Amino acid sequence: MSEKALTYLKENRDVLLKKLDQFLSIPSVSTDPSHKKDIGKAAEFVANYLNQIGFQQVEVVETKGHPLVYGEWNGAGDDAPTALFYGHYDVQPADPLDLWDSEPFKPEVRDGRLYARGASDDKGQVFMHLAVFEAYMKTEGKLPVNIKVCIEGEEEIGSENLYDILKDKKEKFQADFAIISDSGMVDSDQPTILYGLKGFTGLELTLTGPSSDLHSGIYGGAIRNPAMAMSHLLASLKNENEVVQVEGFYDDVEELTNEERQLIKEVPGEDFSKSTGVKETVSEQDYTAKEHTMARPTLEVNGLFSGYQGEGTKTIIPSTATAKLTCRLVPGQVPNKIQDLLVAHLEKYVPKGVTLDIKREALSAKAYKVDPNHPLIAKAANSLTTAFGKEATYVRMGGSIPVVEWIDSNYNMPIVLLGFGTPEDRLHSPNESFLLANFDKGMETLVYYLEEVSSK
Repeated sequence: MSEKALTYLKENRDVLLKKLDQFLSIPSVSTDPSHKKDIGKAAEFVANYLNQIGFQQVEVVETKGHPLVYGEWNGAGDDAPTALFYGHYDVQPADPLDLWDSEPFKPEVRDGRLYARGASDDKGQVFMHLAVFEAYMKTEGKLPVNIKVCIEGEEEIGSENLYDILKDKKEKFQADFAIISDSGMVDSDQPTILYGLKGFTGLELTLTGPSSDLHSGIYGGAIRNPAMAMSHLLASLKNENEVVQVEGFYDDVEELTNEERQLIKEVPGEDFSKSTGVKETVSEQDYTAKEHTMARPTLEVNGLFSGYQGEGTKTIIPSTATAKLTCRLVPGQVPNKIQDLLVAHLEKYVPKGVTLDIKREALSAKAYKVDPNHPLIAKAANSLTTAFGKEATYVRMGGSIPVVEWIDSNYNMPIVLLGFGTPEDRLHSPNESFLLANFDKGMETLVYYLEEVSSK
């Protein structure tokens, strides 16, 4: 079966890429209300494509926010497994526009890469699955497995309505396993098995001193400066060895086994000086940079603002200072508990002379990890090796995909994370792109994988 589907994908590559261009040309920016019609167009594109492929049930499910596209094909029979495919059609804003080398919503191919907002995250990777479904239906009239499709329009704004849908409509989305392509590989030609994701939680804290900005010459030395107070408070969170100083932060952390440390050690190292521009790395004491990013919790300051921001000097004591914090969590850590520990620490160490106000991040998620030796993971590794011609690397990722943990907690089904992005894709940044070689090899991988898992 697979040879016919593979031939179809190769012979129709240009046609498929033109169709992907249509998808990428829709500015489905979920965070911007002015793009509401574009969100609808993107959902309609997905629904129409599923109908054209021949899915037996296709519906655009309205939510309190942006619509979700659901599709179902169950023609493989009861002896075949059912896979739930998840993805998202919404994208990040394209700003700043002046940093793009081409129009973000006018796809352009340069040097083997397809440039457009959403090319890698996640329209390009969603489209690969749809194209593979099309290849099978056009050549065989059926898919190797039963498929349920869930493609949402709110991932980039925290999947605000998806959790309740998954929880309330369990029978609708129930499957034997889930497959998601919303991640990447450690290198452009290194097939990668992602078997773990970090969880996520955060806070926003504001320190308020005087009721308005003050003259620093008249009041300096008498009034606590909120910006200085914030610097002291933030400095109390971590020491110079990148060890978080919040009491209880590490209590529930699942320690790394020797086997996992060896798996991480075998992952090709990233050249951080090339990919980030920094001259040296820092990581938690007693752990390598790879171990810290993949499998140890982190605490970061994501935003920090206070006082005068214009040119020159304005000699004031600012009235307020605000910081945004997020933590990436590992198995064992509970987001709400981590928030409680952070709040307790901040309240304990807030300097005198300022008041502290804390806003908890509403979107949180636990970490997710599947046994790297699980049969479904082994079959994914075999499929990647066949397509790319080299052994797959096993990694855990520092990023978070909340829906993964939600599917796990609601359905208790294994989740296969097959991503084909590369470190050079510039996700969420100007000049986002997708390597076309991975577009081809990725679809080839998906064909092999559907064959591998076609029998229960």
